[in-house]
Amino acid sequence: MSVLRRIRCCYNGSSLDADYNHRNGGTRRMNKVRWGILGTAKIAREAVVPAMLKPEYRERLEVTAVASRDLAKAQAMGERFSIAKAFGSYEALLADPAIDAVYVPLPNHLHVPYSLEALAAGKHVLCEKPIALSAHEAEQLARAAAERPHLKVMEAFMYRFHPQWQWAKQMVDEGKLGEVRAVHSCFYFYDDNPQGILHHAEWGGGCLMDIGCYPVSLSRWLFGAEPTFVSAVMEDDPSYAVDRSIAGVMQFPIGTATFSCSTQLANFQQVRIIGTHGRLELELPFNPPTDRPLAALVETGGIAERVTFDTSDHYGIQADLFSRAILENSTVPTPIADAVANMRVIEALVRSHRQATQKSA
Repeated sequence: MSVLRRIRCCYNGSSLDADYNHRNGGTRRMNKVRWGILGTAKIAREAVVPAMLKPEYRERLEVTAVASRDLAKAQAMGERFSIAKAFGSYEALLADPAIDAVYVPLPNHLHVPYSLEALAAGKHVLCEKPIALSAHEAEQLARAAAERPHLKVMEAFMYRFHPQWQWAKQMVDEGKLGEVRAVHSCFYFYDDNPQGILHHAEWGGGCLMDIGCYPVSLSRWLFGAEPTFVSAVMEDDPSYAVDRSIAGVMQFPIGTATFSCSTQLANFQQVRIIGTHGRLELELPFNPPTDRPLAALVETGGIAERVTFDTSDHYGIQADLFSRAILENSTVPTPIADAVANMRVIEALVRSHRQATQKSA
């Protein structure tokens, strides 16, 4: 019979990546990274900027500017968060020499264009996921980053920085579950706002790009490999001509990942990781609460343990670690090559669905 025990885990501010202990020369020494926010999107207003402004991250970063194509929006956000500078264009913010790094929460089709402009302006770039509209576009950004090795570029997959995911990854890497053979993920929410990015194909909308990219990313990360085969079934929304659901399979050298996502179902999310000797379950893998503790379940040797994580803000941890990489001139936790590889798998899933559809026509 299984028993239940409680374990407490927390992010204590120490580095989540060994590379953060490595220092290289070659960049201007800074005491603190001065951030500019390239846009006033909801993710920036409601999640990322509030996290960056928390006291525990003030040692390494400060938000000094925000930009919008509508100056009034930038000023309103600046006033709300006591941000010193507000610009009426993205270009004006990028031209400010007093900004070291930018966070890019713009619509998907603007990710690469403005990340390229930011690099050209000498800014470090933390860009929202998905990094691009295609693997080709992501490769373009990767080449630009390679030409400027003194600048840091990273895709903002914030979930990886939550203590629950650092713990899960460690459990997998240390073989605590045996050999992982299966990863099952689901991510659902309901959004029928016709004005949103989600419902515009030309802006990079759709279920796969918005949330399907998470299961692709986490499966590749957990298996530490690229899939050898993928297959997907997608359903389009007849009103918006974008996909509203996807079910996918990704075969890896040692296991299989399956996932299901929808933007028109009741809110629910879960990830299960199953090995030859154990399993673990994350109940809120993608949007964990930032104002209260979080729990996960692990079962090994017939014993079920409830693992409890102290209140954490993965958005803040992400910004803090990226800032550390800048200050220490060390590698970022997630290299741009990972973003390119994720886009390749996303494209392969789309091709799989289209090919199956053409054959059945």
